[in-house]
Amino acid sequence: MTPRVLSVGTASPAYEVPQAESKAFAKQFFAGSLRALDRMLGAFDNTCIERRQLVRPLSWYAEPHPFHEKNAVYCEAAIELSVRAAQQALARAKLSPSDVDAVVFVSTTGIRTPSIDGALIERLQLRRDTVRLPVWGLGCAGGAAGLARAAELVRARGKPVLLVTAEVCSATFVHGDRTKANLIATALFGDGAAAAVLAPAERGLGVVGSVSHLLEDSEDVMGWTVVEEGLRVRFARSIPAIVRDVVPQMRTRAAAAVGLPPEALTRFILHPGGAKVLDAYQEALGVEAGALGTAYDVLREHGNMSSPTVLFVLERFLAEQTDSDEHGLVLGLGPGFSAEGVVVRWTP
Repeated sequence: MTPRVLSVGTASPAYEVPQAESKAFAKQFFAGSLRALDRMLGAFDNTCIERRQLVRPLSWYAEPHPFHEKNAVYCEAAIELSVRAAQQALARAKLSPSDVDAVVFVSTTGIRTPSIDGALIERLQLRRDTVRLPVWGLGCAGGAAGLARAAELVRARGKPVLLVTAEVCSATFVHGDRTKANLIATALFGDGAAAAVLAPAERGLGVVGSVSHLLEDSEDVMGWTVVEEGLRVRFARSIPAIVRDVVPQMRTRAAAAVGLPPEALTRFILHPGGAKVLDAYQEALGVEAGALGTAYDVLREHGNMSSPTVLFVLERFLAEQTDSDEHGLVLGLGPGFSAEGVVVRWTP
């Protein structure tokens, strides 16, 4: 039977920060470091973000913290958020931890060996023979890629798979980085985790195919630069233009992978990287703004959480889904510069 998404669960940290407070923080933090700062602060008003959730209060980020301390914050928070999201997803799927055959864990904002999926087996009391697949470094594309890998495990093994994505983007904040890239990151990124349960089933949202694409010579578009203070963000102004170029290609490739014309993909579950990225998606797909309303809602309420964000969108899509046999595309773009797409179809 087709691998199907039985449920999605999400978790957010306790410290909710209105965008106005983030802007005030940035104005004080970057004062004297950037020319035309007042103009640049307009980015906070143009993100479509109203609030975000962080693992620490804003005052914590005003002080310098060494990489090992920030990474410890990442490990603690990523595990706690992942457990909450996974428990919610399992409960919604009406499965027990012992039913899980494999766990896929996706993250990019910290490092841990043994990987966090091992900690999840402990905390969730999964079986000791649970298959583990940790995936690191795909950033904003990680949610879609994780969904594809989880579906492949369901196809191969015929049993339920737990997908968990967790990011603590704020733990990568480099205090000594007073660049425009860090200012924009301060305006966009939040923390969160999401989990999905996939299993073979006759009805529901089926994963029917997937595609991946890596652009040539694109490493500098988005990623981390490792510095003494930790992981320093880098991304290019060209990202919206790349989205306009890549998304139509991904739609065509994804449709072809399941034997369909591109116009057959009519529902879109997109990673909301930012307002400009969503505007670029809208233009590239030739759809009205309302077609991406759920993605805008998640961006407004949570900001860009990197890999979990598209699963936050998927959670709402499942809650709103009516009886329809339309095909859809789950899509995320991330470091590399890469694109990950998953073709889905709802079977009532």
